[in-house]
Amino acid sequence: MAHYKYERLSAQDNDFLRWESENLPMHGGGIVVFDAGALARPDGGIDFPTIKRGIESSLHKVPRYRQKLAWIPGTDRAVWIDDATFNIDYHIRHTALPRPGSEAQLKQLGARIAERRLDRLRPLWELWVVEGLEDGRFATIWKTHHCVMDGMGGMDLLPTLLSTSPDYTLSEPHRFIPRPAPTEDELRRDDRLRRATLPLRALGGLGSLLRDPEGSVGELGESLVALGKMARFKAVPSSDTPLNGPVGPHRVLEWLSTSLSDVKEIRKALECSVNDVVLGIVTGAVREFLIQRQARPDELEFRVATPVNVRREGEEREPGNRVSSWIVPLPIGLDDPLERVAAIRSTTQELKESHQAAAVEIVEALNEWIPIDLQAMSRGTQNAYVTNLPGPQAPLYLFGAELLEPYLFTPLLENLGLAVGVLSYNGRFCWGLTADYDRLPDVAELASLLRSSFEDLAQAAGLRAPF
Repeated sequence: MAHYKYERLSAQDNDFLRWESENLPMHGGGIVVFDAGALARPDGGIDFPTIKRGIESSLHKVPRYRQKLAWIPGTDRAVWIDDATFNIDYHIRHTALPRPGSEAQLKQLGARIAERRLDRLRPLWELWVVEGLEDGRFATIWKTHHCVMDGMGGMDLLPTLLSTSPDYTLSEPHRFIPRPAPTEDELRRDDRLRRATLPLRALGGLGSLLRDPEGSVGELGESLVALGKMARFKAVPSSDTPLNGPVGPHRVLEWLSTSLSDVKEIRKALECSVNDVVLGIVTGAVREFLIQRQARPDELEFRVATPVNVRREGEEREPGNRVSSWIVPLPIGLDDPLERVAAIRSTTQELKESHQAAAVEIVEALNEWIPIDLQAMSRGTQNAYVTNLPGPQAPLYLFGAELLEPYLFTPLLENLGLAVGVLSYNGRFCWGLTADYDRLPDVAELASLLRSSFEDLAQAAGLRAPF
C-alpha cells in the first residue's frame, strides 16, 4: 500500500478549475448579516478571537478546508492533498466599515472581495468578519471555490459551523496531523495505472447496465433522447442581450428579501413549484429590464441555466459537486404574469419527464473517461444563471450571534453577465445578484424590478397587499 494519501478531483470539480481566468474567478460564497448579540464588545467591536477559535475547532469536520491542490504532471488534472503548512490566520480575516457602516458600503466591500481569485497554493476558502455595521450588526463574507463543494453541499455543512441555539461552548481545536503528500513521480505513476484500467472499468459499467435491462438501460435511453433535445439549444443559440458579452474582472453585488410564506401562497394558488415561482419572478424582471433598454422581448430567445441537485441519500455532506442542470427558456415575450408562470410550469414538467438533468450527468460521467470541453458545449445556450437553494427555517446562531440575512453571490461564466442566487431562511426569501461591473452597473435597478415582478405576481395570484 502506498504511504501517501490524496483524493483525485472529479471531472466536474476539475472543470471549475479549468474554467477559471483572471476575469472569471470560480468561487461562490455569501454575505451573511448577524445581530452582534453575545459577540458584541464594550468598545463597539466584535469578539473576533471567539469566532476564529470556534471555527478552528470545527475544521476537523470539513477536511477540504485544510487541503490544497497538487497537479498530476503533464496533465490539467488535480488532486487534493493535506496542507502541511495550514495557517488559520490566512483564511479567517478581520476588517471593519467606517461606523456606522451602511448596507451600500457592505455591498461594495463584498464585491471587491468576491472579484479576487483565491490563492491556489492554499486551501480554497476565505472568511472575512466585518464589524462596524449600523444597528449593532456585523457581517461575514465567505467564499469557497466551486471545486470544493456545490450549493447544496454548502447548505448541508451549515450545521457544522452554526447552531440552532444561542448557547455555545468553545472546545479545543483537534490536532491536525497532515497526511503524507505524493511526489510528482508517484502521481505520474498512479495516473498511468488509472488510464491502463479505464477499459476494464468501462466494461464493468456496461455489465451493470446489461444486468438491469428494464431499469438502467431504459433510463439511459431516455437520457440519450434528452441529449438530442438539448442539442437544439446549441443549434439555435440564445439571443444576444444587454446581459451578455465579454465579462470583465470587476463585480457589483445587489440583494433584496421577500416573504417566503407569500412565495408558498403563490405556489399553492398556481399549483406549481417554488422554483417555478422564482423563475416567473425573474422572467417578469428581465422582461421589463430589457424593455427599458429598447429591446423587444417578444423577439428574443432568453434562457437560464438552473442547477438540479442529484445527490443521493447518504451523499449530503460529501465534498465536491453532485449537481446537474436544466436549460430553461423564459417566456419574456408574455405580458401576463400568470401566463408566464403557466408556461414555465409546463416547461419544467417537460424537463422532468425528459430526464434532461440525467442527460447532463451522462456527459459529466463521460468526462471522467474522455476529455470534453463542457464550457464550449454550453456556450450560446443560455443568457443567465439562476439558482434556488432551500435553507433552514429556524433561526441559526454563530456563537450566540443570531443570523439575520444570508445573501449568496455566485460565479459568472463566460458571456454571462448576471447570476441570481436565492436562499430561503427563517421565513424569508433572500435574493443575491452578482453582475459584471461594466455590463450591468445598474443591477440595483434589476433588483427593484424583481421586487415589482414579485408584487405583480402575488397580486395576480390573489394575495392581498402588503406582500
